[in-house]
Amino acid sequence: MACFIVPVSEAVVTTIAERIVKKHEDKTVIAEHSEKIPFSQKLKVLNGMLWGGSGLLAFEHLWHGEITPWFPFLTNASNPADLSEMLYEMATAGTAMALLVTAVWGIMMLFIEKIRKKEKSAPIADRGEV
Repeated sequence: MACFIVPVSEAVVTTIAERIVKKHEDKTVIAEHSEKIPFSQKLKVLNGMLWGGSGLLAFEHLWHGEITPWFPFLTNASNPADLSEMLYEMATAGTAMALLVTAVWGIMMLFIEKIRKKEKSAPIADRGEV
């Protein structure tokens, strides 16, 4: 019922971190033709994944009537007996989703770096450039 709250919380933290890192990168001198992707750009990808997935999941919960426009907004939060079920779902499913998205993002970033290194080390003729 409230599993999307955990990825949303991670998205809030990484969005703040992205802005702080971006400010720091803007202050430091970075070569225009740097071979590395700035970390703020990498965090931007993670933010997109987290916000997009959380938004879709929140919409799905809204569609099924699990989110209401009145306080306490979550149907399980209104009944104390259901509150423990909601917290359990957040701890298990929500944490698992947030970790999975972050792991997929990390693997994507590793593959991108590996591909960029391979392209950089390949001779010009092998890259298809003339």
